[in-house]
Amino acid sequence: MKKSIVWFKSDLRLHDNETLITAINQSDEIIPIYCLDEKHFGEGDFGFKKMNYFRFKFLIESLQNLDENLRKIGSGLLLLKGKPEIEIPLIVKKYGVTHVYSKKEVAFEEKQTEKAVELEIWKLHCKLETLSTSTLYHAEDLPFSIKDIPDVFTNFRKKIEKESTIRAAFEAPQKINSPYIEALKLPSSIDFNLKPKDFDHRAVLNFKGGESEALKRVYHYLHESKLISSYKETRNQLIGSEYSSKFSAWLSNGCLSPREIYHEIKKYEKQNGANDSTYWLEFELLWRDYFRFMMKKYSEKYFLLNGIKSIEIKNTSKKSKDLDKWINGQTNVDFIDANMNELRKTGFMSNRGRQNVASYLCHNLNLDWRFGAAYFEQELIDYDVCSNWGNWAYIAGVGNDPRENRSFNIEKQANDYDKKYSYRNLWLNEKK
Repeated sequence: MKKSIVWFKSDLRLHDNETLITAINQSDEIIPIYCLDEKHFGEGDFGFKKMNYFRFKFLIESLQNLDENLRKIGSGLLLLKGKPEIEIPLIVKKYGVTHVYSKKEVAFEEKQTEKAVELEIWKLHCKLETLSTSTLYHAEDLPFSIKDIPDVFTNFRKKIEKESTIRAAFEAPQKINSPYIEALKLPSSIDFNLKPKDFDHRAVLNFKGGESEALKRVYHYLHESKLISSYKETRNQLIGSEYSSKFSAWLSNGCLSPREIYHEIKKYEKQNGANDSTYWLEFELLWRDYFRFMMKKYSEKYFLLNGIKSIEIKNTSKKSKDLDKWINGQTNVDFIDANMNELRKTGFMSNRGRQNVASYLCHNLNLDWRFGAAYFEQELIDYDVCSNWGNWAYIAGVGNDPRENRSFNIEKQANDYDKKYSYRNLWLNEKK
C-alpha cells in the first residue's frame, strides 16, 4: 500500500489543487499535514516579527476550514508544530510514507526549508515531489525560460497574453482515503506571544480565513453584486469593502486559486459582457504571476539593498526615529499617517495607500526600503512574499520599474484620491 503525505503550505484549499489531486491519484492513502513552522513566529533580520496577530488569526481560520472540508470527504488535517525538517520525517516514519507531495516554492527562505525537508526524508527512502499551484499561468506554458523572462512587465504581459493559455482548474476531490486523523487542535495567538487585537469597525472588511469564505467572496464580488464591471473605476478608492475585490488575503494563503478566479471571470463575461474592468482584474493577477516568476529568476537578490539592479543606494540600514514615526502614523503627513494607522489597526491597506507609504519611506525619509517590506510582512493579512518584496523593490527603484527615481507626490495623491478628506478624517480620528 502506497502511503503519501500532502504537505499543505500556502495552498490551503481543495479546489484547483494539483498537489492534492496528484497525490490522490498516485496513492492508496493520504495524510494531509500542515506544519506551524517556528521560524514564522520569530523575528526577522530587520527586527520585526515574521507574523503579527491579524495574519495569525486568518491563518488559523484557514486551517480550521481546511480541516472541516477534508473531513467531509473522509480525511482531516494533521497539525504539526516546530521545524518541518524535524516534524515531517517523524510522520514519514510513523506511517511508512514513501512520497511527500507539496507546492513548489520559489522564494529563498521557503526553498531552504523545502531542501532541508527533502534531505531528511530522502534518508528514510521517501521522495519529495513538488508541483506549481500558485500562478495563473503555469511555468511550463510560458513562451520563455525563467532566466529569459523580461525584466519589464509590459514586455512580459504582451508576449504571454499572445502566446500562452491558462489551463483549466482542477475539480475538488470528492473522496480521500486516509488513516484515522485525530481531531484538529489549534493553538491560540497567546501560544505564540501574539497579543489579540479587537476588530476595528473602520476596517474595509472583517476578513475571515478559509476556502469557503474565499469562494463566497468571489461569488459576491462577481455574480451577486457585479462589482467587477466597475473595478477599474473604483479600485483606487480607500474606504469600504466594495471598491476592490479584496481577494488578496485568500490568494496569499492559497485558500483561493487564481485560475479559479480567472474562469469565474470568463463565466461572468459570457453572462454580463466583458469590459476594461473585467480585464483589469486579470491584469492584476498577471502582475501577481510576474512577481512570482521574477522571484524564481532572481531568488535572494530581491532581499538585498540593491535588489536586482547594479546601482548605488544611499539609504541608512539602521532603525531610526523616522521609521518609528512612519510605523506609528506620526510623520505629520496626514495621508501617510492615515494609511499607516489603518494598517496597524486592521492588518490591511489599499493598494493606493501601499504605494504612497512605500514611496514616502524610500524617497522622502531615504530609509532602507527593506525595513518597510519587513514591517509589511509582519502586519499584512494578505502578505505574499513575492508580491510584497517585488513591489517594495519596484517602488525603491531596485526592482522591475523601467523608470528611474519614481516617487509619488504625496500631497497630489491625497488630493486626487481623498479630495473630501473622508479617508483621512476616518483614520486620524481615534474615536470609534
